[in-house]
Amino acid sequence: MKHILAVFIISVGLSACNPQTGSQSATQVESEAVQGVEQKSNIAFEKYPAQLFHETTSYWLSSGGGYGFSHDGSKILMSSDKTGIFNGYTMSLSGETQALTNSDDFPYYAYSFFPNDDRVIIQGDQGGNELDHVFVREQDGELHDLTPGDKLKAGFIGWHESGDVFYVSTNERDPSSKDVYAYQVSDYSRKLIFKNDKLNIGSISPDGKHLALVKSITSANANIFMADLTNIDAAPALITQHEGNISYRSYGFTPDSKKLLFATNEFGEFNQAWTYTLATQENSSLIEADWDVSTVNYSPSGRYRVSAINADGVTELEILDAQSGKPLALKDVPSGELSQVRFTQDESRIAFVLNTDTSPRNIYTSDLVSGKTEKLTTALPPGINEANLVTASIIRYTSFDGLEIPGILYMPKNASAATPAPALVWVHGGPGGQSKKGYSATIQHLVNQGYTVLAANNRGSSGYGKTFNHLDDRKHGEEDLMDIVYARRYLESLEGVDKDRIGVIGGSYGGYLTVAAMTYHPDVFDVGVNLFGVTNWVRTLNSIPEFWGAIRDSLYDEMGDPATDQERHRRISPLFHTEHIKKPLYVGQGANDPRVLQIESDELVEAVRANGVEVEYVLFPDEGHGFQKRKNRITSSERIVQFLDRHLKKQEGDE
Repeated sequence: MKHILAVFIISVGLSACNPQTGSQSATQVESEAVQGVEQKSNIAFEKYPAQLFHETTSYWLSSGGGYGFSHDGSKILMSSDKTGIFNGYTMSLSGETQALTNSDDFPYYAYSFFPNDDRVIIQGDQGGNELDHVFVREQDGELHDLTPGDKLKAGFIGWHESGDVFYVSTNERDPSSKDVYAYQVSDYSRKLIFKNDKLNIGSISPDGKHLALVKSITSANANIFMADLTNIDAAPALITQHEGNISYRSYGFTPDSKKLLFATNEFGEFNQAWTYTLATQENSSLIEADWDVSTVNYSPSGRYRVSAINADGVTELEILDAQSGKPLALKDVPSGELSQVRFTQDESRIAFVLNTDTSPRNIYTSDLVSGKTEKLTTALPPGINEANLVTASIIRYTSFDGLEIPGILYMPKNASAATPAPALVWVHGGPGGQSKKGYSATIQHLVNQGYTVLAANNRGSSGYGKTFNHLDDRKHGEEDLMDIVYARRYLESLEGVDKDRIGVIGGSYGGYLTVAAMTYHPDVFDVGVNLFGVTNWVRTLNSIPEFWGAIRDSLYDEMGDPATDQERHRRISPLFHTEHIKKPLYVGQGANDPRVLQIESDELVEAVRANGVEVEYVLFPDEGHGFQKRKNRITSSERIVQFLDRHLKKQEGDE
């Protein structure tokens, strides 16, 4: 399935990676404590510096496969960048925090409490190299590396229902395959329970007897295999026999280990949720919707089912109470995107995060007996008045061939026909990513500084059906690029946009399309901002890290095999055609980036400067694919706005 090919996706200064994603709320509420920003009192519009926006605190709860509450239910596990880089924390039910890690250099994320004591599973890489290790944070504060080594990549998977064993994947044996080990809680001794051969790890049943795995055949075609963990010598069995291009992926198992929950687009454009009963090998429909069902999971006993639907860039979440058959009613929950629902072991309480376009994710907790909800954090800095931030609109515009392209539009509050604002086309990562509604410090800063931002979901984006998702296959830098070019035409049609001052900005694959626009359509955009974007597909596709494993084969199917498609890759690679670039260019890059190597940006900058074109190059020696440290995010945002102000805003003497 193509969504696993979003290998270049990065949230450019939006947030660092999280233990498990999810989003939004269609969960029933009995009252709303917060009114829309537009209904607030009229105040004088105020601009804020980048530093203030990036003093926004990001919060992530534990992994969905872990224990999010301590064994006694008194503490919530979370990760936060409140010190400027992500570290693990516990939070009391009154909102008091205690640091679990105190790193100044490498980010650490808290994945799970131990079920019967206060030990915590922590995960993190080294300076953005994406080679994660799994640690245990002992009760005395010591951090114990369970997966030592220089070049391996490991990951926490989940727990056995007994609480005596947890599971970790690691590619230490074969860089292209992640094996699965069972670790004993008592002494961390481990046992190999699955020797992998380039399959993608899905999930392990709570009873520890079955492992779901996914094999990507092509970018549009994938299978699920089931491994019997009671027989290590038995080959995984194919459970999704099919013909044609059909995508499957695993959500997880039911708490009783009797069924696998999986997604498939076999019956239409969108992923629907189905179940596979292990005993009978029968499939049954679970959730059908007019959009992708993005996640399904259960509370510990199975009483509550949590599901989310990605509806036109807005994920709608529901918590269904199986006893009543109705959505769970929570009191005093503001309207917004509810996600990352975590239950206490006795299911008496949940924690979750909630955000809107104008308010970052905050942590809430609800008592499921009384329904009472409390907000535990304030992520937006006190120096920012939320009324000065903007709520986005979901729009459609027409591309070169008549295809409707979805997008998310942010208009500055002071933009009007009399005072039109310069604009930017924001290009998401991928291939196969999606821009969605929700708070972004980087975008809100740009809009606050007077820039209209259109986040375009060009063809090839996920979330709009499998046909739309695959319209760019083997056409990258061509038809999807035309969708970005036509985004300018849409912006030019809007009252309040300065039609003569429109740029393009993107990170990773979005950075590629940004530079491609400046190269192949040099007169369309007035300026470009490229953040760690691919410029040489020949080199990039040949230098994919081994730990990507089977994902590489699917990427080759979508992008083309470098062994046979090198001519096309050279044609769509801006680095080989830089003589056409003639408009100012900004380039941001992390020196430790394992996906888009620094040499990509180095060579681009040198070549464009040789044209006599202004290029501003900002290299961060302590970052990887995306900027995780607050100080670097602040620097990046400041430098970008300064660059844009010079080239897109009217200067004294301009007509």
